[in-house]
Amino acid sequence: MNIGGQRFRTIWLNPANEQIVQLIDQRFLPHQFVIEDVTTVAQMANAIREMHVRGAGLIGASAGYGMYLAAIEAGASATIAEFDRQLADAAAQLKATRPTAVNLSWAVERQTANIANGKTAPEKIALALRTAKEIAAEDEEHCRLIGQHGLHLIEQIARSKNGKPINVLTHCNAGWLAFVDYGSALAPIYTAHDRGLPVHVWVDETRPRSQGSKLTAWELAQHGVPHTIIADSVGGHLMQRGDVDLVIVGSDRTTRAGDVANKIGTYLKALAAKDNNVPFYVALPSASFDWSIRDGNEIPIEQRSVDEVKRAHGWRDGQMLEVSLAPENSPAANYGFDVTPRRLVTGLITERGICKADEKSILKLFPEHAS
Repeated sequence: MNIGGQRFRTIWLNPANEQIVQLIDQRFLPHQFVIEDVTTVAQMANAIREMHVRGAGLIGASAGYGMYLAAIEAGASATIAEFDRQLADAAAQLKATRPTAVNLSWAVERQTANIANGKTAPEKIALALRTAKEIAAEDEEHCRLIGQHGLHLIEQIARSKNGKPINVLTHCNAGWLAFVDYGSALAPIYTAHDRGLPVHVWVDETRPRSQGSKLTAWELAQHGVPHTIIADSVGGHLMQRGDVDLVIVGSDRTTRAGDVANKIGTYLKALAAKDNNVPFYVALPSASFDWSIRDGNEIPIEQRSVDEVKRAHGWRDGQMLEVSLAPENSPAANYGFDVTPRRLVTGLITERGICKADEKSILKLFPEHAS
């Protein structure tokens, strides 16, 4: 990603000290660009839980680096048995932070398996470092490839538009900031824009945390992509008017049969798209598949603090302020995700290509998970 003309990932190791993980603290965007230093697994768990970092791929990469920090901390153990016990505790701590995003458990389990191959504490720490770097690098490359495959969808629409803007609607943030780089849902948009195609993005605000209006709009502006912020309930109206050519969203967990869990409100966009014959695509790297389940009803749905619904944060005179939005004594509910059934999904954009949202088509791209 380019921020103010300088290239960044969302998470990286301090070049002067590889025992320090650095990340963009997204709570302060779009008003302040803050880099946070993380040196312990407890700090990383808090960063994931409190959404200093968020988005499927970035949560996975952060968990990978969190296990590396845990290995460093466990390195002071008197015995290998104690090292392994501390690492198991750290794995459980990280897994408990965000239950819906499958990338998190996938990264922790990958680290656990690889670290187990070490016989000494230094070997285990080295394996944890290598695995953390591999997870981050794969996430970046897979998102780059999603951009290449998704580009073809936008090019097809462009041929029928005769030079007019291609209007893409997206929900929440599935761009640079949700991954190590490039993004999932936004990767085809950035690729198309860089090829000179006239892309315009409708940006859902995405209540209650406003990841669309705060994060997606900010990064699109950084990249120079034309966009318009809309209230979450406007998408259906725009589709009825013929002002949406394509919907692309991300995924926090997709079953092997094609049901998709994504930010709350995605299901309603899929229904509107179906009713108005607008193609509805989900972009995701393979790490966001849950190969163990078929039915989306089995996906755990995170419930977050009701304060996110009843309160909001804003920027005034150089300070972040919290304001109350609702009656103090009114109860509220805050479901973080919903599930879009595969029948509403036109296709899935992955690093290996585009497929239908059904088990046969998915396994044709990923035959190693057929068993």
